[in-house]
Amino acid sequence: MTALDGTMQWQGRHTWYRVLGDLRGGRTPVVLLHGGPGLTHDYLAPLAEALSGPAGGGRPCVLYDQYGGGRSGHRPDAPAGHWSVELFLRELRLLLAHLGIEDGFHLLGHSWGGMLGLELAVTRPRGLRGLVTTGAFAASRTYISEVRGLVDALPEPTREAILRHEAAGTTDSAGYQEAMLEFYRRHVILARPVPECLLRSVAAMREDPTVCRAMMGESEFSMTGSLRTWDIRDRLHRVRTPVLVASGRHDEVTPAAADELYEALPNAERAILEGSSHHPHLDQPAEFLDLVRKFIDHADQ
Repeated sequence: MTALDGTMQWQGRHTWYRVLGDLRGGRTPVVLLHGGPGLTHDYLAPLAEALSGPAGGGRPCVLYDQYGGGRSGHRPDAPAGHWSVELFLRELRLLLAHLGIEDGFHLLGHSWGGMLGLELAVTRPRGLRGLVTTGAFAASRTYISEVRGLVDALPEPTREAILRHEAAGTTDSAGYQEAMLEFYRRHVILARPVPECLLRSVAAMREDPTVCRAMMGESEFSMTGSLRTWDIRDRLHRVRTPVLVASGRHDEVTPAAADELYEALPNAERAILEGSSHHPHLDQPAEFLDLVRKFIDHADQ
């Protein structure tokens, strides 16, 4: 399998990407969109490698670090308003054109990456063949309500620590971080040990949390950033491409939140991975790969 790293220059910025396989080999490529906002491609690399290998049918894949994180350009001095859905949509469209695949591609978006994929899908781009979302939702208000229910169900000391530190604005304290780890163990990643690829992505975001703080906020429970009011429900009827809405049974994006997305789409399939949390491609890699491969193959037909 061939792998090619490159950099796209655009509007005074630069975006790093990696291509696995041959984009001109006849199979429709898959572009993987990482979450965060502000994470990196690293934690999606095992899925891209599997999809582009024999088990995934040799499907060419594209990974990239969205602007503001990882190996792409950084702007820690940028005002919060600089970071917008429109900025990342522009970057994605330009990358598709840069790679020459805008006339035929699939998208696979995890968490925020799924939301970004939906934002592109509602514009009905001519080349979009299929969209996979995993751990994504249609409205931030639904996500906030649902994740608060998960916090309320935590053991009392953990729940109390989260609420107390958020109220006091001390989310950088050791007590809050330990409580968050307990939540993560239940609803973000079940795989043990925690995969190194995910640790690398999280470490990179902690080195420069600019994008995450601007769009998500200091807490993923209360979402004080610009995505707090994000709601795509009234535009989802425009999506004409097939969509697979996947999530884990124990996902912080609860089945109910993902169901709301599925029910608003005109041409969608729904899958819940029973042994997974927010990262089913790491919690149940073989099952998730099989699910995605079958969906993409069918969408191509």
